[in-house]
Amino acid sequence: MSELENVSVAVSPRDKFGEYLSTRNKRLTRERELVLEQVFSSHEHFDREELVATLTARTDGRRVSRATVYRTLQELERAGLLRKVARANGRDVFEHDYGYPQHDHLICNECGKLIEFPATEISKVVAEVSAAHGFRQRGHRLEVYGMCDECCRPPEGRHPKLDMI
Repeated sequence: MSELENVSVAVSPRDKFGEYLSTRNKRLTRERELVLEQVFSSHEHFDREELVATLTARTDGRRVSRATVYRTLQELERAGLLRKVARANGRDVFEHDYGYPQHDHLICNECGKLIEFPATEISKVVAEVSAAHGFRQRGHRLEVYGMCDECCRPPEGRHPKLDMI
């Protein structure tokens, strides 16, 4: 889905999550580790239910409950490993926020498609505006809503008289 490169990180997502959990007096359980592995197995956007379905469909006997998936996603977000991007088709969509470059999104209101793009020029403007106001930014997020190219195309096979209505 994305053409963005990975960013080199000194600590693996597993180690970073383990460190975060230890600061909260929690352990990296087998179930949390399964969720973490699945989340970081690809760089695709996903929603909670897609992740639950993937983990439920496993045939190796290593299943994870829906409640554990939901709680682990929340912890991964708090740890700075994931972030919610947008509400596509009425569901929260997640993506990696660790080991991935700063970027922004075009979001189709019709089909929910997310298009990532590098945010170099936008980042410069945000940095300048922040500096002008004495604001210490930690990052930014830009989500542009509209219609993707596919949804803008007229439907094929439509009767020409319907276009006159």
